[in-house]
Amino acid sequence: MRARLTAAILIAAGLWFLMFSPLTSGLAGFWTEMTFSAIALTLMAVSFGRASGVGMPAMRRPLLQAVVGVAIAFALWGVFVAGDWLSQMMFGFARGQVDMVYSLRTGMPEWAIAVLLLLVIGPAEEFFWRGYVQATFAKLLSGRRHSADLAFVFTTLIYASVHICSMNFMLVMAALVAGCVWGFVYRMRPALLPALMIRHALWDALVFVLLPIG
Repeated sequence: MRARLTAAILIAAGLWFLMFSPLTSGLAGFWTEMTFSAIALTLMAVSFGRASGVGMPAMRRPLLQAVVGVAIAFALWGVFVAGDWLSQMMFGFARGQVDMVYSLRTGMPEWAIAVLLLLVIGPAEEFFWRGYVQATFAKLLSGRRHSADLAFVFTTLIYASVHICSMNFMLVMAALVAGCVWGFVYRMRPALLPALMIRHALWDALVFVLLPIG
């Protein structure tokens, strides 16, 4: 279980390097790389998760899951709007780094990007990071005190760390804040994983295409 988890995290880090590092930018096209990465994350979460005894919980009360997912997505979008305003007051480089992230909206129509974020990329990331990585950490640490808390902390830090290769402070901080929110909800209610997948997908589409920040 530990070896599979380590391999999955290293593969994810490699994929993030391919997508976000200035050294590899433009090799295959960002959205092609992002879609390939989402498929790879899903396959690892399914196969490694099944072998480790973790995975997607049964979908209970789907309407409630959808409502919770939408509510969290819009609430987090509001947090990021406020954070963008505050960061621009504190850091002179903030707006430029945010604009660098939005510069990735090229090479594909915005409606197609939104569809990919909603149906492929957002759900895949949540399924992998919370449904597999955080769940597996909790299982590995189950003999220790506060195992679920430690799993939340480890997963959040790793999720933020794989964005460091972008050399973009604002992107790393965005990943840290979002990872804290998503990971905390999963830590408190793992059964809400479907809602978190909805929320992650909708939040991606909101912040990147539908209601850009700034």
